[in-house]
Formats: sequence, structure tokens, C-alpha cells
Amino acid sequence: MKSGADWLASVEADVQEDFLDSLTEHELCALPFLFEFWAMEHQLPPEGDWKTWVIMGGRGAGKTRAGAEWVRSLVEGPRPGDPGQCRSVALIGETIDQTREVMVFGESGILACSPPDRRPKWISGRKQLEWPNGAVAQVFSAHDPEALRGPQFDAAWVDELAKWKKAQETWDMLQFALRLGDRPQQCVTTTPRNIKLLKELLARSSTVVSTAPTEANRANLADSFLEEVQTRYAGTRLGRQELDGVLLEDTEGALWTERLLEQAIVDELPEFDRVVVAVDPPVSGKVTSDECGIVVVGAVLKGPPQHWKAYVLADQSVTAASPQAWAARAVHAMQEFDADKMVAEVNQGGDLVESVVRQIDPLTPYRSVHASKGKVARAEPVAALYEQGRVHHVRGLTELEDQMAKMSLTGYAGKGSPDRVDALVWALHEVLIGPAGSYRQPMIRSL
Repeated sequence: MKSGADWLASVEADVQEDFLDSLTEHELCALPFLFEFWAMEHQLPPEGDWKTWVIMGGRGAGKTRAGAEWVRSLVEGPRPGDPGQCRSVALIGETIDQTREVMVFGESGILACSPPDRRPKWISGRKQLEWPNGAVAQVFSAHDPEALRGPQFDAAWVDELAKWKKAQETWDMLQFALRLGDRPQQCVTTTPRNIKLLKELLARSSTVVSTAPTEANRANLADSFLEEVQTRYAGTRLGRQELDGVLLEDTEGALWTERLLEQAIVDELPEFDRVVVAVDPPVSGKVTSDECGIVVVGAVLKGPPQHWKAYVLADQSVTAASPQAWAARAVHAMQEFDADKMVAEVNQGGDLVESVVRQIDPLTPYRSVHASKGKVARAEPVAALYEQGRVHHVRGLTELEDQMAKMSLTGYAGKGSPDRVDALVWALHEVLIGPAGSYRQPMIRSL
């Protein structure tokens, strides 16, 4: 759905002129403050009977402006001095200073968004905003949940919930205080982080969610900012969280944590001594079948094994592909990366796996591997290589890294089978773990 501003910007000049000429002087003065006209879809409250609206987005996606405008829509009446829907609002940030400087006085805060005839006054001694119609918004810190004992509200705006140190305690106290009016509601504006409270909140039936990446608000952001953060963080898990607004979860007991995966990212690649393509074929090529994991890994094998390093270069896995299709993809990866060997698990397909590869390219250097241990047992020594800083990733391996983050000591927490991870594990066994087991230190003969 386009906003009014989108429509106005896309029509012919004569239509724009007719529209503006049709407005009265008062309507022209009000237009800059008519948020519904300018807002992006993720900044407008969803319809329906909800208790909590979570606006989850990347840095600079317009979350603060949406929260401030939502408060305005509740407390302002249709005309100056008229009572609004809400009379008492809680404003809660991580600290008092952050609440005041971002939610109240910030460039997208309540004061900056309010028209002159309905702008509230800041009463510093009482830490609150007072509107001309009598509505009040009180400022609170998430560091002091006990301050929410006693006051009562019919609405609340909560900012950056995912970074609060005392998130659960403050949230609980707020819920007891939201007891005025017919339908008290709360708006949460936050960049996602993997905390229990946020995950539980998103799972509730009374919660509605709006999401948006930083890119959605590029018209209001400095080009240099976007260029810098996209160059530095695009294609990383941190970028998905901070720029795309995606909630990334670490499974309890995860073999690969978010921190570990972030540390693995590199932008420069060395010359490789070996490059392999590892394949974890599906049982069948039906639409409902598992993915075919296809992962490319390069290795630098200079010096003793403890100095060897591997680089995950590509994830070319395919879904619901016929044997001929995934074999063609794997052979293409061999050619694209000038790989010296293809490694394929044959637990499911046996000799048929090699047969279908040979149909595509009879000369492909190929080795079959057979899983005698469970997935976790095979993955644990690979995860240890990451802990040692010996495995690196190029940017953009998001689907592979999502599967890795769901692998724990008790198994795979995602849906289906972790075929991308299986292919990765086979590749790293081929280039690092297997050769290290047969490595012999060169002898230095004495004269």
C-alpha cells in the first residue's frame, strides 16, 4: 500500500499542482504533521484488537518516529484542547537520559513531531510531558523497574526493549501499571536481539509485529551512512540483525553461536592449496524432499596442522531438485571454483550418487564418504575448529549460517535436515580433520 506521499511523488506535475491547490491554508499548514500521509507501511499501527505492537527494524528504519507518532495519535484530540483517546502514557527507555533525549527531544521524538498548537511542555522536575488538553506522559528508566509501582496508564511506548539489562522485571511492572481505559495498549520499538522476553512477546497471540530494514528509510538517511554500514556489515549475521531487523536466535547449547559466526567473516581471501566441493544429497528429488547441501571450501595447508585454515567460499545448495539438477549444480561449482575434488555422502544413495555425477561429468575427481557417526558427533570437531579461529566465511552465507546456529549438542533445532551443515562438515573433514590425522612431522636429519 502506497502512502499519500508516495502517490504524490509518482503522479504528473499537473496532478500534484491540482492537489496542493485544492488544500486550504489550514490544511497546507497541517500537512507536514499528517503522519498518515507521509508514513511508510511499517510505521502505521496494524488494525485489529491487539495488546502489543512490536516495531522491529534495522538501525534508522524509522522506528522512533513511528512510536512518537503513535503516542501523538492517542493523546491529541481532533482539535486543539479536545481530549484524546489516552490521558496517561508511560515512556520507557534503557535510561532516563536516553528516554528523554531520544523519545522526547530527539529528531524523531515527540516534541519534534508535534504541531505547534498541540505541542506538549516538558516539565523537567517531574520528568513528564504535559499536553494542552491535559494528557500526560511520564518518563521512566528500565534500570529502575520499581519506579513503575504506583503509577497507572492507558498506553505505553517502550524503546529498545531488547537491550534492557532488567528487561523482564521492568516489563512485568509495566503490565501491572497498564490498567486504565477500555483497552490499554503498548508499542515496542526495538532493533531485535536474541533475548527471552522479546521471543516470548513475539509468540503471543495478542502481539502484532511490523518489520523493516534500514534500507526502507533511506530517503531520510545520509548516503554516507548507508554506504558505510552496508559495505561493512552487509552479508553478515550482525548486518541481518542491525540493518535488516531480523531476530537471530542462538539455540541453547549451540555448537555455533552468533558471536562465533560473526568472528568467522573475512573480506580477503588467500591463495588456496586445496578447494573441495562437498555434497549431501537428498533421499529423493520430490518437492517435499530435503535440500541437497552443496558447499565449497578452500584450504591453506602451510606448516603443521595447527596452522592450517579453511575458508567457506560458497553455499550452492538446492531445494526440491532432481538428481540430475543437483549433480549439475555440484559439477558447476567444481568448475567455477577450480576445485580438485568432490566429496559426497552416500548413506542414502550409495553408488547411485557417483553414477549421477558421472552422467554430468565422467572426469570429476570424486570421493564417497559414509557417515558412521551421528550428525552432532561429526559436527563437534568442526565446531572446535571455529573456536580456534581456523575456519572463515565469505559474506552472504546466511542460509548456511542459520542452519549452523540451530545445531546444538542435543541435535538440530530447525525443520527438516541440516543438509547445508552436513555438506560443510564433510568439506572440513576432507581438507583439515582427515589430513591432520595422517600428518607426519618432517624429520630434520642431523649432520
